[in-house]
Amino acid sequence: MELITPGLGLVFWMVLSFSVILFILKKFAWKPILKALKERENTIDTALKSADKAREEMGQLKAENERIIIEAKNVRDSLLKEARQVKDKLISEAKQKANSEANKIIADAKRKIENEKEAALDEIKNQVAGFSVEIAEKILKKKLEKTKDQQDLINELIDEIKIN
Repeated sequence: MELITPGLGLVFWMVLSFSVILFILKKFAWKPILKALKERENTIDTALKSADKAREEMGQLKAENERIIIEAKNVRDSLLKEARQVKDKLISEAKQKANSEANKIIADAKRKIENEKEAALDEIKNQVAGFSVEIAEKILKKKLEKTKDQQDLINELIDEIKIN
């Protein structure tokens, strides 16, 4: 039963040794332990605040990145649209230039054809006129070998001139 009910001396020495240890701990260890706990608490609190701040900054950075991506897409789209417009404009200008060049070439060809046609017609007229004069000379020579025939022809031509 001694184990269950301790003796008064044992209790006294236990209380005394506990008090001494408590006094020593309070005098020398309690403040440093509390200080270390407080520092640890401050460190943990600071780390949590830093984590919250980092989380907020990450959210802001994410929003900023999304805004930048949207802006970049808009810029890309506007550049592509502008490039398409420039391409269309260049194609249109090239077509217009090609059409004007083709029209110019066609007009030059028509003018050359017309000039050559006129030259050919003039040459044909000149040849026909030359042939007509030769034929007329030959006919007149045959027909007007007599002087009376020549005189009649001259009078007829004079009458025609007077009528006109």
